[in-house]
Amino acid sequence: MATFLMLGNYSPAAIESVSAKRTRAAQRLIKKHGGKVKSLYALLGQYDLALTAELPDVETAMQVSVLLGKSTGISFTTLPAVDVKTFDELAAGGK
Repeated sequence: MATFLMLGNYSPAAIESVSAKRTRAAQRLIKKHGGKVKSLYALLGQYDLALTAELPDVETAMQVSVLLGKSTGISFTTLPAVDVKTFDELAAGGK
């Protein structure tokens, strides 16, 4: 499983329908595609939401990002992420 950071921005319509029910539906959508939500935060600043999710691969992350946008009205910037220990190993030429 790969880790992805998903940064979201609400559309005006998305703000109107903020709810725990929608959050649960989004988590179910991620699970349906073989993923798992690791963390979910509301933010102040450039982005409104940040979530980290484990997903099977890049293609699935792209699909989930688009489907979440369609179902919630939230546009996501989705980025692959590795933990710093793994990054250090990669940067040292290992792994």
